[in-house]
Amino acid sequence: MNGKGKGVVSTKWTLMLCILSFCAGLFFTNRFWSLPEAQDTITPTRIEDDKAKLAGGCHSNSLQINKNRDLKEMLGNASKMNYAIHTLDKTILSLEIELAAARAKRESILDEVPLSDDLKAAATGGKHKYLMVVGINTAFNSRKRRDSIRATWMPQGDKRKKLEEKGIIIRFVIGHSATSGGILNKAIEAEERKHEDFLRLDHNEGYLELSGKTKSYFATAVNLWDAEFYVKVDDDIHVNIATLGTTLARHRSKPGVYIGCMKSGPVIVQKGVRYHEPEYWKFGTYGNKYFRHATGQLYAISRDLATYISINQHVLHKYANEDVSLGAWFIGLNVKHIDDRKLCCGTPPDCEWKAQAGNICVASFDWSCSGICRSVERMKEVHHRCGEGENVLWNSGLLFKL
Repeated sequence: MNGKGKGVVSTKWTLMLCILSFCAGLFFTNRFWSLPEAQDTITPTRIEDDKAKLAGGCHSNSLQINKNRDLKEMLGNASKMNYAIHTLDKTILSLEIELAAARAKRESILDEVPLSDDLKAAATGGKHKYLMVVGINTAFNSRKRRDSIRATWMPQGDKRKKLEEKGIIIRFVIGHSATSGGILNKAIEAEERKHEDFLRLDHNEGYLELSGKTKSYFATAVNLWDAEFYVKVDDDIHVNIATLGTTLARHRSKPGVYIGCMKSGPVIVQKGVRYHEPEYWKFGTYGNKYFRHATGQLYAISRDLATYISINQHVLHKYANEDVSLGAWFIGLNVKHIDDRKLCCGTPPDCEWKAQAGNICVASFDWSCSGICRSVERMKEVHHRCGEGENVLWNSGLLFKL
Protein backbone atom coordinates (compact mmCIF):
# COMPACT_ATOMS: atom_id res chain seq x y z
CA MET A 1 0.00 0.00 0.00
CA ASN A 2 2.64 2.41 1.04
CA GLY A 3 4.87 1.37 -1.94
CA LYS A 4 2.07 1.95 -4.39
CA GLY A 5 1.32 5.34 -2.91
CA LYS A 6 4.88 6.36 -3.31
CA GLY A 7 4.92 5.27 -6.97
CA VAL A 8 1.74 7.20 -7.76
CA VAL A 9 3.06 10.35 -6.15
CA SER A 10 6.34 9.96 -7.93
CA THR A 11 4.63 9.74 -11.33
CA LYS A 12 2.54 12.83 -10.66
CA TRP A 13 5.47 14.83 -9.48
CA THR A 14 7.43 13.64 -12.45
CA LEU A 15 4.78 14.86 -14.80
CA MET A 16 4.58 18.16 -12.97
CA LEU A 17 8.30 18.56 -13.13
CA CYS A 18 8.28 17.87 -16.88
CA ILE A 19 5.60 20.50 -17.42
CA LEU A 20 7.49 23.02 -15.29
CA SER A 21 10.71 22.22 -17.09
CA PHE A 22 9.00 22.68 -20.46
CA CYS A 23 7.59 26.07 -19.40
CA ALA A 24 10.89 27.14 -17.97
CA GLY A 25 12.54 26.14 -21.23
CA LEU A 26 10.10 28.24 -23.21
CA PHE A 27 10.64 31.19 -20.86
CA PHE A 28 14.42 31.18 -21.11
CA THR A 29 14.31 30.52 -24.85
CA ASN A 30 12.17 33.64 -25.48
CA ARG A 31 14.30 35.68 -23.07
CA PHE A 32 17.61 35.18 -24.85
CA TRP A 33 16.49 34.52 -28.44
CA SER A 34 17.43 38.06 -29.59
CA LEU A 35 21.14 37.66 -28.70
CA PRO A 36 22.04 35.64 -31.77
CA GLU A 37 20.03 38.10 -33.88
CA ALA A 38 21.95 41.03 -32.41
CA GLN A 39 25.23 39.26 -33.15
CA ASP A 40 24.05 38.57 -36.67
CA THR A 41 23.39 42.30 -37.20
CA ILE A 42 26.70 43.39 -35.62
CA THR A 43 28.91 41.05 -37.64
CA PRO A 44 28.13 42.42 -41.11
CA THR A 45 28.51 45.95 -39.81
CA ARG A 46 32.01 45.18 -38.54
CA ILE A 47 32.86 43.47 -41.83
CA GLU A 48 31.63 46.47 -43.75
CA ASP A 49 33.78 48.71 -41.56
CA ASP A 50 36.79 46.53 -42.25
CA LYS A 51 36.04 46.68 -45.95
CA ALA A 52 35.74 50.46 -45.76
CA LYS A 53 39.10 50.69 -43.98
CA LEU A 54 40.66 48.43 -46.57
CA ALA A 55 39.13 50.47 -49.34
CA GLY A 56 40.36 53.63 -47.63
CA GLY A 57 43.87 52.24 -47.50
CA CYS A 58 43.81 51.48 -51.19
CA HIS A 59 42.42 54.91 -51.84
CA SER A 60 45.30 56.47 -49.82
CA ASN A 61 47.86 54.52 -51.83
CA SER A 62 46.16 55.66 -54.99
CA LEU A 63 46.33 59.28 -53.80
CA GLN A 64 50.06 58.92 -53.00
CA ILE A 65 50.73 57.50 -56.47
CA ASN A 66 48.79 60.37 -58.03
CA LYS A 67 50.74 62.89 -55.93
CA ASN A 68 54.08 61.44 -57.09
CA ARG A 69 52.89 61.53 -60.68
CA ASP A 70 51.75 65.14 -60.25
CA LEU A 71 55.16 66.05 -58.72
CA LYS A 72 57.01 64.59 -61.70
CA GLU A 73 54.74 66.47 -64.06
CA MET A 74 55.33 69.70 -62.10
CA LEU A 75 59.13 69.24 -62.28
CA GLY A 76 58.90 68.61 -65.99
CA ASN A 77 56.73 71.67 -66.46
CA ALA A 78 59.16 73.74 -64.36
CA SER A 79 62.04 72.71 -66.63
CA LYS A 80 60.02 73.67 -69.68
CA MET A 81 59.07 76.93 -67.98
CA ASN A 82 62.75 77.81 -67.30
CA TYR A 83 63.60 77.24 -70.94
CA ALA A 84 60.64 79.36 -72.01
CA ILE A 85 61.70 82.14 -69.62
CA HIS A 86 65.26 82.06 -70.99
CA THR A 87 63.92 82.35 -74.53
CA LEU A 88 61.59 85.16 -73.50
CA ASP A 89 64.48 87.07 -71.87
CA LYS A 90 66.31 87.12 -75.20
CA THR A 91 63.17 88.19 -77.02
CA ILE A 92 62.43 90.93 -74.48
CA LEU A 93 65.98 92.26 -74.73
CA SER A 94 65.68 92.48 -78.50
CA LEU A 95 62.32 94.23 -78.18
CA GLU A 96 63.71 96.67 -75.61
CA ILE A 97 66.43 97.69 -78.03
CA GLU A 98 63.91 98.22 -80.82
CA LEU A 99 61.48 100.07 -78.58
CA ALA A 100 64.13 102.43 -77.19
CA ALA A 101 64.44 104.25 -80.50
CA ALA A 102 60.66 104.40 -80.94
CA ARG A 103 60.27 105.77 -77.41
CA ALA A 104 62.95 108.39 -78.02
CA LYS A 105 61.30 109.38 -81.26
CA ARG A 106 57.91 109.77 -79.58
CA GLU A 107 59.35 111.80 -76.69
CA SER A 108 61.22 114.00 -79.14
CA ILE A 109 58.02 114.77 -80.99
CA LEU A 110 56.16 115.50 -77.76
CA ASP A 111 58.92 117.76 -76.45
CA GLU A 112 59.46 119.38 -79.86
CA VAL A 113 63.19 118.62 -79.65
CA PRO A 114 65.00 117.90 -82.93
CA LEU A 115 65.82 114.21 -83.31
CA SER A 116 69.55 113.48 -83.47
CA ASP A 117 71.09 111.47 -86.29
CA ASP A 118 71.90 108.67 -83.83
CA LEU A 119 68.26 108.30 -82.79
CA LYS A 120 67.08 108.54 -86.39
CA ALA A 121 69.42 105.69 -87.37
CA ALA A 122 68.21 103.54 -84.48
CA ALA A 123 64.55 104.33 -85.22
CA THR A 124 64.92 103.12 -88.78
CA GLY A 125 66.71 99.95 -87.68
CA GLY A 126 70.04 101.06 -89.20
CA LYS A 127 72.22 99.50 -86.49
CA HIS A 128 75.77 98.37 -87.26
CA LYS A 129 78.40 96.49 -85.32
CA TYR A 130 81.02 98.56 -83.51
CA LEU A 131 84.06 97.80 -81.45
CA MET A 132 83.44 100.47 -78.83
CA VAL A 133 81.36 103.47 -77.87
CA VAL A 134 83.34 106.16 -76.03
CA GLY A 135 81.18 108.49 -73.96
CA ILE A 136 82.95 111.62 -72.69
CA ASN A 137 81.22 112.81 -69.55
CA THR A 138 80.83 116.59 -69.67
CA ALA A 139 78.88 119.46 -68.08
CA PHE A 140 77.20 122.67 -69.27
CA ASN A 141 80.10 124.87 -68.16
CA SER A 142 82.79 122.71 -69.78
CA ARG A 143 82.73 124.17 -73.30
CA LYS A 144 86.48 124.96 -73.20
CA ARG A 145 87.32 121.45 -72.09
CA ARG A 146 85.31 120.02 -74.98
CA ASP A 147 87.05 122.30 -77.45
CA SER A 148 90.48 121.21 -76.11
CA ILE A 149 89.54 117.58 -76.75
CA ARG A 150 88.17 118.36 -80.22
CA ALA A 151 91.49 120.04 -81.02
CA THR A 152 93.56 117.02 -79.92
CA TRP A 153 92.48 113.38 -79.59
CA MET A 154 88.85 113.44 -80.80
CA PRO A 155 88.53 113.45 -84.64
CA GLN A 156 86.13 115.97 -86.13
CA GLY A 157 83.90 116.21 -89.21
CA ASP A 158 84.57 113.65 -91.92
CA LYS A 159 87.33 112.04 -89.84
CA ARG A 160 84.86 111.28 -87.07
CA LYS A 161 82.52 109.65 -89.60
CA LYS A 162 85.45 107.69 -91.01
CA LEU A 163 86.27 106.56 -87.50
CA GLU A 164 82.71 105.29 -87.07
CA GLU A 165 83.13 103.22 -90.23
CA LYS A 166 86.13 101.65 -88.53
CA GLY A 167 83.95 100.64 -85.57
CA ILE A 168 84.46 103.48 -83.07
CA ILE A 169 81.79 105.90 -81.80
CA ILE A 170 82.81 108.98 -79.76
CA ARG A 171 80.29 111.35 -78.18
CA PHE A 172 80.17 113.99 -75.46
CA VAL A 173 77.56 112.82 -72.96
CA ILE A 174 75.26 115.34 -71.30
CA GLY A 175 71.69 115.51 -70.01
CA HIS A 176 69.36 118.49 -69.59
CA SER A 177 69.09 121.36 -67.14
CA ALA A 178 66.27 121.45 -64.62
CA THR A 179 64.76 124.40 -66.51
CA SER A 180 63.23 123.18 -69.74
CA GLY A 181 64.12 125.41 -72.66
CA GLY A 182 66.58 127.39 -70.55
CA ILE A 183 69.75 129.08 -71.74
CA LEU A 184 71.94 126.10 -70.81
CA ASN A 185 69.95 123.69 -72.94
CA LYS A 186 69.89 126.15 -75.83
CA ALA A 187 73.66 126.60 -75.66
CA ILE A 188 74.21 122.81 -75.92
CA GLU A 189 71.72 122.55 -78.78
CA ALA A 190 73.63 125.27 -80.68
CA GLU A 191 76.93 123.48 -80.03
CA GLU A 192 75.36 120.22 -81.20
CA ARG A 193 74.25 121.78 -84.48
CA LYS A 194 77.81 122.92 -85.08
CA HIS A 195 79.74 119.76 -84.15
CA GLU A 196 77.14 116.94 -84.10
CA ASP A 197 79.10 115.10 -81.42
CA PHE A 198 76.70 114.95 -78.45
CA LEU A 199 74.72 112.16 -76.86
CA ARG A 200 71.81 113.77 -74.99
CA LEU A 201 70.43 111.82 -72.05
CA ASP A 202 67.05 111.89 -70.39
CA HIS A 203 68.74 113.05 -67.19
CA ASN A 204 68.92 116.25 -65.13
CA GLU A 205 72.51 117.40 -64.78
CA GLY A 206 74.08 117.85 -61.35
CA TYR A 207 77.27 116.86 -59.53
CA LEU A 208 75.35 114.75 -57.02
CA GLU A 209 73.57 112.97 -59.88
CA LEU A 210 76.62 111.40 -61.53
CA SER A 211 75.63 107.85 -60.59
CA GLY A 212 72.26 108.34 -62.24
CA LYS A 213 73.95 109.83 -65.27
CA THR A 214 76.24 106.81 -65.54
CA LYS A 215 73.25 104.46 -65.54
CA SER A 216 71.48 106.58 -68.13
CA TYR A 217 74.57 106.69 -70.35
CA PHE A 218 75.09 102.93 -70.50
CA ALA A 219 71.36 102.24 -70.92
CA THR A 220 71.07 104.77 -73.76
CA ALA A 221 74.30 103.80 -75.50
CA VAL A 222 73.60 100.06 -75.53
CA ASN A 223 70.16 100.75 -77.03
CA LEU A 224 71.56 103.03 -79.75
CA TRP A 225 74.73 101.18 -80.79
CA ASP A 226 75.53 97.50 -80.93
CA ALA A 227 79.12 97.57 -79.69
CA GLU A 228 81.50 95.13 -78.03
CA PHE A 229 82.48 97.66 -75.34
CA TYR A 230 81.12 100.85 -73.80
CA VAL A 231 83.64 103.31 -72.37
CA LYS A 232 83.17 106.20 -69.99
CA VAL A 233 85.81 109.01 -69.97
CA ASP A 234 85.99 112.32 -68.12
CA ASP A 235 86.41 115.49 -70.19
CA ASP A 236 89.76 116.41 -68.61
CA ILE A 237 91.55 113.18 -69.61
CA HIS A 238 93.86 112.54 -72.55
CA VAL A 239 93.06 109.36 -74.47
CA ASN A 240 94.87 107.54 -77.27
CA ILE A 241 91.94 106.11 -79.22
CA ALA A 242 93.84 103.52 -81.28
CA THR A 243 95.64 102.19 -78.21
CA LEU A 244 92.33 102.01 -76.35
CA GLY A 245 90.81 100.07 -79.26
CA THR A 246 93.65 97.54 -79.46
CA THR A 247 93.56 97.10 -75.65
CA LEU A 248 89.85 96.32 -75.62
CA ALA A 249 90.09 94.12 -78.72
CA ARG A 250 92.24 91.66 -76.73
CA HIS A 251 89.27 90.98 -74.47
CA ARG A 252 86.63 90.84 -77.20
CA SER A 253 85.77 87.15 -76.74
CA LYS A 254 85.44 87.35 -72.95
CA PRO A 255 82.03 87.80 -71.28
CA GLY A 256 81.47 90.09 -68.32
CA VAL A 257 84.56 92.29 -68.82
CA TYR A 258 85.06 95.27 -66.50
CA ILE A 259 88.36 96.97 -67.29
CA GLY A 260 90.07 99.96 -65.72
CA CYS A 261 92.57 100.94 -63.06
CA MET A 262 91.22 99.04 -60.08
CA LYS A 263 91.42 100.62 -56.64
CA SER A 264 90.00 100.30 -53.15
CA GLY A 265 90.07 103.71 -51.50
CA PRO A 266 88.84 104.69 -48.04
CA VAL A 267 85.17 105.37 -47.36
CA ILE A 268 84.90 109.10 -46.60
CA VAL A 269 82.77 109.65 -43.51
CA GLN A 270 83.28 113.38 -42.87
CA LYS A 271 80.57 115.68 -44.22
CA GLY A 272 81.64 118.53 -46.47
CA VAL A 273 84.72 116.62 -47.67
CA ARG A 274 85.09 115.71 -51.34
CA TYR A 275 83.85 112.21 -52.16
CA HIS A 276 81.87 112.06 -48.89
CA GLU A 277 79.71 108.93 -48.76
CA PRO A 278 76.44 109.54 -46.82
CA GLU A 279 75.82 105.77 -46.71
CA TYR A 280 79.24 105.02 -45.26
CA TRP A 281 77.72 102.71 -42.63
CA LYS A 282 76.88 100.18 -45.36
CA PHE A 283 80.57 99.56 -45.95
CA GLY A 284 81.41 98.36 -42.45
CA THR A 285 83.06 99.99 -39.45
CA TYR A 286 84.88 103.31 -39.38
CA GLY A 287 88.13 103.24 -41.40
CA ASN A 288 87.02 100.55 -43.85
CA LYS A 289 87.78 100.68 -47.56
CA TYR A 290 85.53 100.23 -50.56
CA PHE A 291 85.41 96.97 -52.49
CA ARG A 292 87.62 96.80 -55.58
CA HIS A 293 86.34 98.99 -58.43
CA ALA A 294 87.69 100.95 -61.40
CA THR A 295 88.71 104.56 -60.92
CA GLY A 296 86.21 106.95 -62.46
CA GLN A 297 88.47 108.78 -64.94
CA LEU A 298 88.19 106.01 -67.54
CA TYR A 299 86.72 102.51 -67.54
CA ALA A 300 85.08 100.14 -70.01
CA ILE A 301 82.49 97.39 -69.74
CA SER A 302 81.43 94.71 -72.20
CA ARG A 303 78.07 94.67 -73.94
CA ASP A 304 76.50 92.10 -71.60
CA LEU A 305 77.22 94.27 -68.56
CA ALA A 306 75.87 97.39 -70.28
CA THR A 307 72.74 95.42 -71.17
CA TYR A 308 72.42 94.31 -67.54
CA ILE A 309 72.50 97.96 -66.44
CA SER A 310 69.95 98.93 -69.07
CA ILE A 311 67.48 96.23 -68.01
CA ASN A 312 67.90 96.77 -64.25
CA GLN A 313 68.55 100.51 -64.13
CA HIS A 314 65.41 101.24 -62.10
CA VAL A 315 66.46 98.96 -59.21
CA LEU A 316 70.23 99.58 -59.13
CA HIS A 317 71.19 101.61 -56.08
CA LYS A 318 73.05 104.90 -56.53
CA TYR A 319 75.86 105.79 -54.13
CA ALA A 320 77.40 109.26 -53.93
CA ASN A 321 80.37 108.35 -56.14
CA GLU A 322 79.61 107.02 -59.60
CA ASP A 323 82.67 104.75 -59.82
CA VAL A 324 81.66 103.14 -56.51
CA SER A 325 78.10 102.74 -57.80
CA LEU A 326 79.28 100.98 -60.95
CA GLY A 327 81.43 98.58 -58.94
CA ALA A 328 78.52 97.90 -56.57
CA TRP A 329 76.20 96.99 -59.46
CA PHE A 330 78.56 94.18 -60.43
CA ILE A 331 78.94 92.70 -56.94
CA GLY A 332 77.48 89.22 -57.05
CA LEU A 333 77.75 88.93 -60.84
CA ASN A 334 80.24 86.76 -62.67
CA VAL A 335 82.36 89.74 -63.73
CA LYS A 336 85.99 89.65 -64.81
CA HIS A 337 87.84 92.60 -63.25
CA ILE A 338 90.83 93.59 -65.41
CA ASP A 339 93.33 95.95 -63.80
CA ASP A 340 95.24 97.66 -66.63
CA ARG A 341 97.53 100.44 -65.47
CA LYS A 342 97.89 101.80 -69.01
CA LEU A 343 94.47 103.36 -68.45
CA CYS A 344 95.81 105.66 -65.71
CA CYS A 345 99.26 106.94 -66.65
CA GLY A 346 100.52 110.24 -65.30
CA THR A 347 101.00 113.32 -67.46
CA PRO A 348 104.50 114.14 -68.81
CA PRO A 349 107.07 113.01 -68.06
CA ASP A 350 105.43 109.70 -67.01
CA CYS A 351 103.43 108.99 -70.18
CA GLU A 352 106.25 110.44 -72.33
CA TRP A 353 108.86 108.04 -70.93
CA LYS A 354 106.53 105.10 -71.44
CA ALA A 355 105.79 106.16 -75.03
CA GLN A 356 109.51 106.41 -75.78
CA ALA A 357 109.92 102.88 -74.41
CA GLY A 358 107.21 101.64 -76.78
CA ASN A 359 104.59 101.27 -74.06
CA ILE A 360 102.04 103.88 -75.15
CA CYS A 361 99.46 104.78 -72.53
CA VAL A 362 95.73 104.54 -73.12
CA ALA A 363 94.91 107.49 -70.86
CA SER A 364 96.88 110.13 -68.96
CA PHE A 365 95.90 112.43 -66.07
CA ASP A 366 97.12 113.75 -62.72
CA TRP A 367 95.96 111.88 -59.62
CA SER A 368 96.21 115.07 -57.56
CA CYS A 369 93.53 116.72 -59.71
CA SER A 370 91.56 113.55 -60.60
CA GLY A 371 92.22 114.68 -64.19
CA ILE A 372 94.74 116.79 -66.07
CA CYS A 373 95.45 119.82 -63.92
CA ARG A 374 94.46 122.94 -65.93
CA SER A 375 93.41 120.63 -68.75
CA VAL A 376 92.27 123.42 -71.09
CA GLU A 377 95.77 124.92 -71.15
CA ARG A 378 97.73 121.64 -70.99
CA MET A 379 95.78 119.24 -73.22
CA LYS A 380 97.74 120.13 -76.37
CA GLU A 381 101.04 119.68 -74.55
CA VAL A 382 100.04 116.25 -73.23
CA HIS A 383 98.79 115.26 -76.66
CA HIS A 384 102.01 116.37 -78.31
CA ARG A 385 104.29 114.57 -75.85
CA CYS A 386 102.22 111.46 -75.09
CA GLY A 387 99.95 111.05 -78.12
CA GLU A 388 100.16 107.90 -80.23
CA GLY A 389 100.21 109.88 -83.49
CA GLU A 390 97.43 110.29 -86.01
CA ASN A 391 98.81 107.69 -88.41
CA VAL A 392 98.54 104.98 -85.76
CA LEU A 393 94.80 105.50 -85.58
CA TRP A 394 94.15 105.39 -89.33
CA ASN A 395 96.57 102.55 -90.07
CA SER A 396 95.13 100.16 -87.49
CA GLY A 397 91.77 99.68 -89.19
CA LEU A 398 92.00 95.89 -89.43
CA LEU A 399 92.09 95.67 -85.66
CA PHE A 400 88.65 97.27 -85.44
CA LYS A 401 86.83 95.29 -88.09
CA LEU A 402 83.95 93.23 -86.69
